[in-house]
Amino acid sequence: MWPASMIRVRLLVHRAPITSATRIVAVIAKAIASFVRWVLGVAWWWFSYIDTQITRLGGPNFSQIPINRAHCPVNDMFRDGFHQHAVHGGVAPYRPNSLDGGNPAEAGEADGAFIDVPQPVAGEKVRRLAASFDDHFSQVTLFVRSLSGVERQHLARAYTFELGKCYQEAIRVRQLQCLANVDADLCAQVAKGLGLTAPEPTIEPATDVRPSPALSQVGGTWPVTGRKIALVADADTAPALISEAKEAVTAAGMLPFVVAPAGGHLGDVVVDRTFLTAASIEFDAALLLAAPVPAPDADPTFDAKAGQSTDGKPVDPRVVKVVAEMFRHSKAIGCSPDAQPVLAAAGVPADAAGVVVGQPGESVEQLARLLTEHRVWDRFAAVPEEEPAGT
Repeated sequence: MWPASMIRVRLLVHRAPITSATRIVAVIAKAIASFVRWVLGVAWWWFSYIDTQITRLGGPNFSQIPINRAHCPVNDMFRDGFHQHAVHGGVAPYRPNSLDGGNPAEAGEADGAFIDVPQPVAGEKVRRLAASFDDHFSQVTLFVRSLSGVERQHLARAYTFELGKCYQEAIRVRQLQCLANVDADLCAQVAKGLGLTAPEPTIEPATDVRPSPALSQVGGTWPVTGRKIALVADADTAPALISEAKEAVTAAGMLPFVVAPAGGHLGDVVVDRTFLTAASIEFDAALLLAAPVPAPDADPTFDAKAGQSTDGKPVDPRVVKVVAEMFRHSKAIGCSPDAQPVLAAAGVPADAAGVVVGQPGESVEQLARLLTEHRVWDRFAAVPEEEPAGT
């Protein structure tokens, strides 16, 4: 697959809306009658088996399938059978006939029909693939060179981690050879992490690829609609404060999830997650409304991965773990002034990039702005945006 920006798009046909009442019935009636529209959860399964594996293989009305259908009016002799969507006129779908004046009949040259013109053809028959079939690396090179410095660093660490989990050195060496054919800098970083020597490429890495901004997340912005925000509270948090935060998150088009020591309610606010069930990967950002002390079910045997806050006030270690992970994953974190001990316990500087300290309304507004960039890229160590080797 190549970036859409590299593909030249040309308009081939303009689809006109359906204006005929009989045509609407023919197209829509079968869809309405299908039982999969009424039974939730089976539509995808039904489509897979019926459409992909059975009905798309063809039939007498293969040319009636939308993807195969001509864009010009076509009449034929077929009237029944699967995939028949047309509403035909006339009374005699056969030839010869005298009832319809011999129609339907084949279109001639005067009608604009396609006419085969004899053409001389010469060539050699060989069993050979195009040269592009041997190009296994230029597309990957395009991807690597389109990434920002931070993303290339992440990619190198990901390769180092995955290959580090492979305990056969011969396989690691073979994969490094593939990386050498993709990008020399990437191969060198991964080889250093594995304690191996970066090999020389067996082919000349592609030099004519143009980086595509569409392949990088850095620098782009996206809607925040549907993003999940964890609202961390405890029994001492004022319900009005929680409601204010929920309303602000909802008004921004995001989804609030109240996370508390136990299920049930905090005042009149429903608890969506507990400290036991909440995980950092569930949320795109967090807003700390309190600094919860360790709950009774915070077993030190299992939940002692994080220490106490620097001011001596104990904080539930499960909350600390979630916040620390979100910080490492470069997610935005909001914090009310009373909840700052959580940041201290998690080792998160209050002035770090993507950390917002303030009242809920103001914090949510800034969190929404940060989420438009998906992650807080400025939180990562500065990586020089140098041209990759070979460009």
